[in-house]
Amino acid sequence: MSDASPVVVTTTATAVVARLDDGGPNVIGFATAAGLSAAVDQASEAGLPLVILGRDGMFSAGFDLNVLNDDVAAFADLVMTGAELLRHIVEAPIPVILGVSGHAVAMGALLLMAADYRIGVDGRFKIGLNEVAIGMTLPHFALALAESRLSKRHLLRATTMAELYRPEPARDVGYLDDVVALEGHKAATMAKAEAMSKLAQGAFAGTKARIRGDLATALTEAIAQDRANFEASQS
Repeated sequence: MSDASPVVVTTTATAVVARLDDGGPNVIGFATAAGLSAAVDQASEAGLPLVILGRDGMFSAGFDLNVLNDDVAAFADLVMTGAELLRHIVEAPIPVILGVSGHAVAMGALLLMAADYRIGVDGRFKIGLNEVAIGMTLPHFALALAESRLSKRHLLRATTMAELYRPEPARDVGYLDDVVALEGHKAATMAKAEAMSKLAQGAFAGTKARIRGDLATALTEAIAQDRANFEASQS
């Protein structure tokens, strides 16, 4: 992959839009995480909702596993960088809306749980946490997000059993808020951003801080624990 960020950011009258497209699985590497974090900052400074869009058929397949193949320590650093991005989204004072245009797996699914509103595309797409299926233990920060956002009826299946869901069932699980046809997906996502831009942004920010404050605290503690675990495993 190129070192250039596949995150392209534009601004409209009602939203800052970050489009994620690496021409492939939209994996999250260091450059992508930095690009998304910068987009959160840009939207926060502008006082506008942030919209994150994938490309047709693919939102994100998760972390860039090529980093793991090259250097285990670097991959641990990437995972922690991703965790900080998730906390940044949770703590952002503006609405963060995801246009989930296809598959959203692993870190892709974690982005869904960190965001405020998620609009998926109807189709044969996979959404969920597949870490256990590929031999990885879910980090504490991922479990904190899952416990906060997913239905208790599905929590064990979604985490310990690595169950993946089609978009419509994923709405019941808690990964998505709405599911629409591909033809109207971008329009529906942008319409949601426009509607949320009309909210009193100070009141939104204050209420979001209150309702997601416990999660932000849990993420801070979980990230510290995960970082300590990574450091201990490398010593």
